[in-house]
Amino acid sequence: MKELLFIICFLFSSSAFAQQSADEAELRRLKTIDWPRAYREGDTALLARILADEFQLIDAAGEVSDKKAELAYIQKHKPTYTFFVYTINRLDVFENGTAVVAGIGLMKGSDSKGPYQISYHSSNVLIKRAGRWQAIASHVSGVKRE
Repeated sequence: MKELLFIICFLFSSSAFAQQSADEAELRRLKTIDWPRAYREGDTALLARILADEFQLIDAAGEVSDKKAELAYIQKHKPTYTFFVYTINRLDVFENGTAVVAGIGLMKGSDSKGPYQISYHSSNVLIKRAGRWQAIASHVSGVKRE
């Protein structure tokens, strides 16, 4: 009987670990590949899938925007950067279907002020709905232009 209980516990913990690993991989792809691609390419359909309807962003100036504003922004503003990378420093998946992804973004490019390198910190809260992760909140701070 103890062996059966051990096997059941092992199988449950193995499947839970596999699911968490799959969630972490999906969140990494979403934050480091898909989200930047939506902004770089002005892909409103992709960004609409990433952002939940109740999404809110607080930017470095303390301004608040929502999903509708972010979709409008990427339609009107083409990026001037030629290089972008987002490094994840924190990725936590919680048992209630929420996750926190935080890290540092770095972009390089040139605009009307000349060549630049910009870094910033961001944190994101995501929820899993119908098997898909969506961002409900983002915060940007520590923007530095060199």
